[in-house]
Amino acid sequence: MSSAEKSNTIENEVVSICQDLIRIPSVNYGEGKGDEKACAEYVVASLAEVGIKADIYESAPNRCNVIARIPGKDSSLGALVVHGHLDVVPANASEWSVDPFAAEIRDGMIWGRGAVDMKNMDAMILTVVREWSRTGFQPQRDIVLAFFADEEAGSSYGSRFMTAKHPEVFAGCTEAISEVGGFSVTVSGGKRLYFIEAAQKGIHWMKITAHGRAGHGSMLNDENAITLITEAVAKIGRYQWPQRYTKTVKILFEKIAQATGKPFNPADLTPLLAEIGPTARMVGATLQNTANPTMLEAGYKENVIPASASAVIDGRFLPGYEDELNSTIKSIIGPDIEIETITRDIALEVDFEGDLVEAMCAAILVHDPEGIPVPYVMSGGTDNKALSELGIIGYGFSPLRLPQDLDFMSLFHGVDERVPISGLHFGVQVLKKFLEQA
Repeated sequence: MSSAEKSNTIENEVVSICQDLIRIPSVNYGEGKGDEKACAEYVVASLAEVGIKADIYESAPNRCNVIARIPGKDSSLGALVVHGHLDVVPANASEWSVDPFAAEIRDGMIWGRGAVDMKNMDAMILTVVREWSRTGFQPQRDIVLAFFADEEAGSSYGSRFMTAKHPEVFAGCTEAISEVGGFSVTVSGGKRLYFIEAAQKGIHWMKITAHGRAGHGSMLNDENAITLITEAVAKIGRYQWPQRYTKTVKILFEKIAQATGKPFNPADLTPLLAEIGPTARMVGATLQNTANPTMLEAGYKENVIPASASAVIDGRFLPGYEDELNSTIKSIIGPDIEIETITRDIALEVDFEGDLVEAMCAAILVHDPEGIPVPYVMSGGTDNKALSELGIIGYGFSPLRLPQDLDFMSLFHGVDERVPISGLHFGVQVLKKFLEQA
């Protein structure tokens, strides 16, 4: 088979597999309510079809993880974990232009829940290793394939379960790649930057509670818990966090300045946000800590002032700035508001250098010689956090070349989620090249 025929084969297959995966509604509703079983079984069958053995690890009924190891030529080399997650967030079909689980192709894109988060990458992984098996290609080092459950709700049934209960499947693994990295951002002037995730903000979700004096709604009450909590929430929501620039942020913005010819002021990077279009909404959040009120809970009857009222705050901290987030929240709301941690997770930051990074950059440049690979900080988090606790260094690298006018970040968990087919074709070729060099 010629190289052109092979290219067509994997490009057609990645689209087909991505559609198949989207059509399996592996929805994660949170609080333990999810079902990845059918999706996991599809992955196992897809690998078995080409002779690759994979195992399912069920952390709870229907909460399924899939692991497979592809032996490399040199077992003394550190193994690479290539991982994705099988679960998706819910989708309200009435809000969508298409059936969110039909994987319809329209306007050159595959539409459906999970198209970008992250069944596109799952499909690319499966397509590459299936091609290897058909052609007899053996990677230089062991490749561990991991398809996790529960990434969308804290990973307790997924990567956290696997690293705690089955760390043996990651024996010898030193590095990892996964989602939300390697996608293109076209800056002013038309140059394409490929954002490779080298850092992630940490998470501190907290419940804050005010206590007051319960009483009749018709009477004077200067200890109203609802008043106290809403005042605290407003202060948090309006607080202007100071700019804090990590090493990854500085490298990214130097590259943006170079690509656009705009000034680089290390004391204030915010003017350069205008050069990256809609991506600025996410990248802007990586220049500072953030704390957004997301939920309120108070009262049980119209004419009763409750004794307590609560709110939930989604706090995100930059690497090295967790203490600042926590102390600032305390100072904003004062000593009379209780703070309870709901969820906490670490921040990550790794160096944008070394053989693995060079292989990622080289693979991009083979297929887009004018591309400019850059590191960035992700405002959310991935399963790389769980793997880091085993000493595995992780990056976000699920490559996509995107149209200049596509608001990519809005598609994550968004209505009418979709992925360009041309982007998938580019991505699977880049991922294949990278994994064959890594």
